[in-house]
Amino acid sequence: MKTHRINRTYQEINRKIQEGRAVVVSAEEMIDIVRDHGPEEAADQVDVVTTGTFAPMCSSGAFLNFGQTTPTIKAAKVWLNNVPAYAGLAAVDCYIGATEPCEDDPLNKVQPGEFVYGGGHVIQDLIEGKKIHLRAEAYGTTCYPNRKMEKRVTLEDLPYAVLCNPRNGYQNYNCAVNLTNTTVYTYMGTLKPRAGNANYCSAGQLSPLFNDPFYKTIGLGTRIFLGGGVGYVTWHGTQHNPGAQRTDKGVPLTPAGTLAVMGDLRSMHSDWLKGASMQGYGCSLSVGLGIPIPILNEEMARYTAVSDEDIFTRIIDYGHDYGNGISKTYGRVSYAELKSGSITLEGQRVPTAPLSSMVKARQIAEILKEWIAKGDFLIGEPQMLLPS
Repeated sequence: MKTHRINRTYQEINRKIQEGRAVVVSAEEMIDIVRDHGPEEAADQVDVVTTGTFAPMCSSGAFLNFGQTTPTIKAAKVWLNNVPAYAGLAAVDCYIGATEPCEDDPLNKVQPGEFVYGGGHVIQDLIEGKKIHLRAEAYGTTCYPNRKMEKRVTLEDLPYAVLCNPRNGYQNYNCAVNLTNTTVYTYMGTLKPRAGNANYCSAGQLSPLFNDPFYKTIGLGTRIFLGGGVGYVTWHGTQHNPGAQRTDKGVPLTPAGTLAVMGDLRSMHSDWLKGASMQGYGCSLSVGLGIPIPILNEEMARYTAVSDEDIFTRIIDYGHDYGNGISKTYGRVSYAELKSGSITLEGQRVPTAPLSSMVKARQIAEILKEWIAKGDFLIGEPQMLLPS
């Protein structure tokens, strides 16, 4: 066994990728490698560990430029398939948010609402090449006299289209139950009364930020898998909370780090960006995200060996406490327990269900492995790490 300390650089790893010599494994595979050989030997053997997650990520959307008209227009209001987009940017720029519902949606007037179509569905339709009905209104100026425009466009017709998500890849999240006597509808899904079910939302041991808990390799410029294409981490995400309570292994016990990410919408695929309708709550966008973790040293090897048994989250009542701002925990459970299909809450067996897809998370990690093994994807060295 080697006794020297491993200390790789991004440049060394990328050189091996370009030469076809890099050893790349998924985060799940890394668990066994570290368990069998220890972190130093694993760091000596492995160059890159791939991660993945696929789940509804509400804080998502796209910047679009829809091109000028004749005469010219400075749009004040914009709709895409009757979904309002924010037009307070520039003349023909707008931002379509994933959670914005269609303007004529009945919302929760008759509960629970279905929220059949919203911003996330517009984004999916665009990347599937469908025609989108674009409508804009303006107040008119000397340089932009046009007051109204209407046309049908596809993604190819748009001069500019970039996915820009202010908060993705949450590092841990709550396990949601409902302790009231009536069914409730939340962003964590439908929750049956009296703890009839428990929902969670994380890929656990495959989730990107669990494999770099202190953000030692992730920051501004990190190259990632995003929506089936290549994207980048552009900043820490909204609600980024690195100071969350952690286990002895550094795993946060509550919602912690988040990522702001961006990528070319034209490179993406609807297998990895899907509009979501959450009954009684609203619209969203399910996002596929994967981050390669460079094994710079044995410390990173140790972090990427995190398993579901090591990862814990808190049980929160979404029927009463959450909506009323009551900070109360009804216990902690590991992701191994959550993925087993049931947990125990106050002596009661409660069935569990994920909002995230482990099947797609594994596929993302495997796709990243293939890209790197072929030399098509180099590791992006961050220009600034996330706040930790």
